[in-house]
Amino acid sequence: MTHITIEQLHDDVKSGKTSFEAQVRSNLAQINQNGHLNAFVNVFGDEAIQRAQMLDSKIKNGEPVGALAGVVISIKDNICYKNHIATAGSKILSGYRSPFSATAVEKLEAADAIIIGTTNCDQFGMGSMSTNSHYGAVRNGFDSDLIAGGSSGGAAVSVQTGMCMVALGSDTGGSVRQPAAFTGTIGFKPTYGSVSRYGLIAYGSSFDQIGIISSNYEDAAVVYDVIAGKDVNDATSIDVSMESEIPSGRLKLAYVPEMFAGQSDWMEENRQYLEVLGKDHDLMPVSFDYMKYLVPCYYILCTAEASSNLSRFDGVRYGHRSEKKGDLLEMYKNSRSEGFGSEVKKRIMLGTFVLSEGYFDAYFTKALKVRRLLADRINNILSEADGFILPVSAVGPWRLDEKITDPTQLYMSDIYTVLANLVGNPCITVPISDKKHNSTSNNSLQLIVKSTADKTIFNLAKLISIKY
Repeated sequence: MTHITIEQLHDDVKSGKTSFEAQVRSNLAQINQNGHLNAFVNVFGDEAIQRAQMLDSKIKNGEPVGALAGVVISIKDNICYKNHIATAGSKILSGYRSPFSATAVEKLEAADAIIIGTTNCDQFGMGSMSTNSHYGAVRNGFDSDLIAGGSSGGAAVSVQTGMCMVALGSDTGGSVRQPAAFTGTIGFKPTYGSVSRYGLIAYGSSFDQIGIISSNYEDAAVVYDVIAGKDVNDATSIDVSMESEIPSGRLKLAYVPEMFAGQSDWMEENRQYLEVLGKDHDLMPVSFDYMKYLVPCYYILCTAEASSNLSRFDGVRYGHRSEKKGDLLEMYKNSRSEGFGSEVKKRIMLGTFVLSEGYFDAYFTKALKVRRLLADRINNILSEADGFILPVSAVGPWRLDEKITDPTQLYMSDIYTVLANLVGNPCITVPISDKKHNSTSNNSLQLIVKSTADKTIFNLAKLISIKY
């Protein structure tokens, strides 16, 4: 699939080679053609065409337009868009029409972007496969029998197959980066707080971050410029520098050898990438004694926050309400039992347990201490290196019909991606293409850099992204 960049689109429109309307119609054609991939929950075709026509008229009349004029963008189903359905992939929010837009969406529209639809995802972002959705599984554009990754699988596939130019997803423990790696796209998780979470349906509030999926680093950087910044509606939002350092010469890149010790073909490609990378840059092996604590720490804290955040979905204020007869308590029980999927229920129960009296200090408090240790170690590593390289996954995308009955096995698939969310640093995927193994999808690593160095990360990633 040939992807057009934002810069190319604007140049072609200005020269009369194409129009914004033609671009929208091309994307809509791809959506229709790839409907079997189940990437979209809602498509706003008529609205997108009308907005494109309005922008074409502005260009024709010489009127100024925004930095994202005519850029077709999809948004994950857990990001609110005024007067449009937002369900976070769950039956519990069926029919919910948001009365407001997320701050990130408002900024996109102010920059003249075109929102083409909402994408399918694991319920409330809880999953690594995009198979936990009320709307069914998302399929990979490389091979429809493979998972797309999760939880932003629909967002990744929408970019992968040319259904849109850029997608907004959410990243709580790798939910933008892992599906990006599995679909051969770019996945970027900004510094925690640098993009407002206002209007993002919460899963784990101290982990959640709106992220960007694109076909190239330049487009991701342009979109980030638009959506980043402090927001009065989000107390955790921060201002970050929009200045970008342009690295030159050999970079010093830290890595943990044990993280690359897997036996899969996917991991072998990662090791071969490191060998090639070491010819042009200085690789710095470092120790990391907290590997075994990453997944337990993440799931203790994240499920605790989920338990609290999802308590509001009770069948009274909005969303699904059970039709079974009973008193108020029965209505609550039935509505939540019918509305939430099994994975969401599992995580709510786990979160409630670790927050309960008698277990709070044993689990939740201890996990907070581990999180502090992780942040200190990453900051220490990055004080001596330009970046920290690690895998995205131990294996490539697996088949949809592959039965994984042990939830622990699925949770361990997040072992490499949760680190960036635990410490809050920006992280981006670095695609590597190895045709020697006839991979069905492009492999990727990920790069973590210092907190708030979001603009510089794009240049670093471009510098070390090699095709061989």
